Amino acid sequence: MVTMATYTKVFYILIRFWLILGVECYSGGSYHVLTIKSGGSVTIPCHYDEKKPPQKKYWYSDNTLSNIYTNTTEENLSVIDHPDQSLFTVTMRNLQYKDTGDYYCAVETEGQTTITYDLYLRVQSAPDVSVVSSSVSGHEGGNVSVQCFYSFGYKYELKQWCRYKDQSCYTVGRTDTSQRSSVQISDDVRNRSFTVLMTGLRLSDSGWFFCSAGEAMNPVQLTVIEAEPVSVTGTEKDKRFCLSQN
Repeated sequence: MVTMATYTKVFYILIRFWLILGVECYSGGSYHVLTIKSGGSVTIPCHYDEKKPPQKKYWYSDNTLSNIYTNTTEENLSVIDHPDQSLFTVTMRNLQYKDTGDYYCAVETEGQTTITYDLYLRVQSAPDVSVVSSSVSGHEGGNVSVQCFYSFGYKYELKQWCRYKDQSCYTVGRTDTSQRSSVQISDDVRNRSFTVLMTGLRLSDSGWFFCSAGEAMNPVQLTVIEAEPVSVTGTEKDKRFCLSQN
């Protein structure tokens, strides 16, 4: 669990980061802890304003005190821009205990640097929150299910399914909306897992989500595939022709 000392540490790290970069604005959301198993990998989405694309986009680590700009690929790190989605992704591979620390998504627009997202990455023997698959897909109008697991310490913490882009979240129960698919979350405390069921998928549901228990989270990418047009068989065509002749 995160202690007050940890929050204080993060606060001072942010202050130091602002001083180093001359950051004028911070638009990050809630504080999150991402726990990854040693030797594992993770992909993190970093959104930016689609109406005002930044000139520079980069990933900052308190461990290295250096900026890794987009479209950079190293042995265990890739920072790739996806302008068509107004985001860039950071993929970290073969994570080790030494990689534990604070990380930030940052952009620069018209000389102003903005931290758009921050998280505390903790590499450990077993993650506090994990998913069966970090990438899921479903067809338009169909359903998709995501199973999220959590450790014993998060048994009674709030369980959520959230969109990265706007930080909108769903909690245990069922939520019906007019703009997106319906979401139902059921928590199995005995087996320390909760299941997210999205029904009536829409193309606009495509994007990045995360499941969380308390402040611990894990990202999931959802891809909604456009429904194929219904084909008309030869028999049905003949019926339609006959009806048109009558």
